[in-house]
Amino acid sequence: MSTNATTTAPVQNDCETESSSVWSWWPSWRPTSMSLLKTAESKILACIQNDLWARFVTLPNQDRIWTMTITNKAVRKPAEQAAKIPLVMVHGFGGGVGLWIRNLDTLSQSRPVYAFDLLGFGRSSRPHFPSDATKAEEQFVNSIEQWRQSVGLENMILLGHSLGGYLATSYAIQYPSRVSHLILVDPWGFPERPQPVTEGAQSQSAEVVKRPRPPGWVKAFLTVFSFFNPLAVIRAAGPWGPGLVHRLRPDFKSKFDDIFDDNTMTQYIYHCNAQTPSGEVGFRVMVEHLGWAKRPMLQRIHMLPPSMPLTMLYGEWSWVDSSSGDRVLQIRNQTNTRVMLIKDASHHVYADQPEEFNKVVQNICNSVN
Repeated sequence: MSTNATTTAPVQNDCETESSSVWSWWPSWRPTSMSLLKTAESKILACIQNDLWARFVTLPNQDRIWTMTITNKAVRKPAEQAAKIPLVMVHGFGGGVGLWIRNLDTLSQSRPVYAFDLLGFGRSSRPHFPSDATKAEEQFVNSIEQWRQSVGLENMILLGHSLGGYLATSYAIQYPSRVSHLILVDPWGFPERPQPVTEGAQSQSAEVVKRPRPPGWVKAFLTVFSFFNPLAVIRAAGPWGPGLVHRLRPDFKSKFDDIFDDNTMTQYIYHCNAQTPSGEVGFRVMVEHLGWAKRPMLQRIHMLPPSMPLTMLYGEWSWVDSSSGDRVLQIRNQTNTRVMLIKDASHHVYADQPEEFNKVVQNICNSVN
């Protein structure tokens, strides 16, 4: 693994992504730009205490992946930390590297931590995605593998949240020799779309464990999702977009209110998602009605090598059903597989209960080496 993260200054570049002519008139309507996204992100990353190396990693096709490497500057012998298998963190839909702010310092105490903006999200390039679900997924996964090669990682502990968990699983299936441990945090896209239940069958069905109903913003998201790109409403809101994000997702402010006493996090989320749509277009292609994956991961999870350790973390109050984790246990015959429930956490487990989340992930990492 090659990195001089402790001595290399962050790379700054304002010419970050290409703009589509179709959307060229929107900046005058939407109060956003890549420069404003960078400013919002910089305020978040300024909270990191350990050494941070932030830069663009250029892929062979010239797409660029915005990447951070965090290392512990207190380690007396950097070579010892470099010998540890790094932790690579993949965010979920509509997210970016800034959302890991509660986790990066702690998780980088004993090993390097890498976090990057998925292709089509955040500050990474925003290319065209194919209209076929398999090809769109493949484009995401290929970008992760090309990123790994460009960065120079031989092996990694791969952690993915939500959409990132789905893509991390797909990656691990295709490149199992590169993944020392797969950690899935409230992963999206595992269950199959349920078939309609008749009244007779419903009355005869066994008692079902009730999960929390999806919050209002999820229902609104799915409604809009049926007709447009998922985040089109944020862009269509124009100058009212930032306020709309704040009203729809006040939880993003409350999750980080001990770090920021203003709208830093909701501003960051807005600028991440008010840019030219790209990754969300790829995501929409992979989804059918009401957010179900066209290619459910439960149909493929058996393709993971039985020897690959897998840990699935779910929030106790998440709208993502943890029963998929139980199905994975059955499919893999409980071999090298654990499913854990984080109490008092919703979908964003890493932000709701950061201390417990960090402790669990650290223990997993220490079990690897």
